[in-house]
Amino acid sequence: MKCSSRLIAFALTLVLSLPYVVSAQEAAADAGGADIAHGETVFKNNCAQCHAITDERVVGPGLKGATDRNNMDWLIKWVKNSQAMIAAGDPYAVKIYNEYSKAQMTSFPGLSPEDIKAIFAYVDNAATAAPAEAAAGAAPAAGGAAASSGPSDMFMVVLVALVIVMLLVLGVLLVIVTILSKAVNGGDSSASEGDFMGRLTKSLKGVVSDPAIRSAVIWVFALLALKATVDGAFGVGVQQGYAPKQPIAFSHKLHAGEYKIDCNYCHTGANRGQSAHIPSANICMNCHGVIKKESPEIQKIYTSIENDQPIEWVRVHNLPDFAYFNHSQHVNVAGVECQTCHGEIEKMEVVQQRSSLTMGWCIDCHRKTDVNTKGNEYYDNLVQLHASESQEALKVEDIGGLECSKCHY
Repeated sequence: MKCSSRLIAFALTLVLSLPYVVSAQEAAADAGGADIAHGETVFKNNCAQCHAITDERVVGPGLKGATDRNNMDWLIKWVKNSQAMIAAGDPYAVKIYNEYSKAQMTSFPGLSPEDIKAIFAYVDNAATAAPAEAAAGAAPAAGGAAASSGPSDMFMVVLVALVIVMLLVLGVLLVIVTILSKAVNGGDSSASEGDFMGRLTKSLKGVVSDPAIRSAVIWVFALLALKATVDGAFGVGVQQGYAPKQPIAFSHKLHAGEYKIDCNYCHTGANRGQSAHIPSANICMNCHGVIKKESPEIQKIYTSIENDQPIEWVRVHNLPDFAYFNHSQHVNVAGVECQTCHGEIEKMEVVQQRSSLTMGWCIDCHRKTDVNTKGNEYYDNLVQLHASESQEALKVEDIGGLECSKCHY
């Protein structure tokens, strides 16, 4: 039965995928046999930062339907040298130039006609495939809703936890019933009910007056209080998971993830200064002087500039004043990636502190991390000296990474 079910599922998958295979082949044929995969690579490397494959306006117009608006010869000339076409007075080139605030498109003389054809073949294919994928996704969405009506993993975890708690409560109740039964019977099944409260009170007084029990209770409470105090002390200044609301809804997922803008473009001090620096409004305006100017969030940047007031960004990663940290030493010299300390920043819609940034966390990193000595003559003598004493790789702790004065003034 399992084999037959898998064969049926595989057959259905093949049948359902045939229309997409055919449409992709037709799109490739219409594009003159251009390599769509190659076009995707060229597009992402050269065009994605300024153009979308849909109708959406980014820096320049969306490329959907570009081959309908102009023939391929015109598009090849435009991509290779748009400024020359504007200077020659080409009507459509001048229209685009004026419509987009006279921002000149970068010329790509190094791209071959085949590269440019491949770009637009990829765009046309993506535009054709998107509606089909959306329609195909409608049926699984309904099935997904039906599937989600069953118990989720979290529900099962909560249910199991509740069962465990109920069993514990039941055990406590059984102990209480046993104690009360002994108090009622007083060790004699023929005892009368009238002596119950007296015997119970006497039993409780005996328990309370017992020095061993009182000492045990006091020690338990003292240890619990001490643990709570120590845990609270270790948590002072630790803001792991801190994700404050910023004055402008800036998305690292969009800028660093989708558009792949280098971190150093906005954080100008990350590889050459002690601090990474929070970007000023001027850096934002390098792009948003022409991109999405009508957005309410972008308008906040304009307001800040008009009022001559800096954007009051809320700092997320903040070390104590007595701790010294140098970004350039770690990023430029050691070659530490941003994600090592900040997490997958390119996937964060809202930035949060992923690492604890405690002294123990830093020291642990210094104990485990190899020193990046490649191509740096400064470390030659240290490497030679270390190799004469140890067969292990040179770690940060071996060059003073655990000395107090390295991080504390």
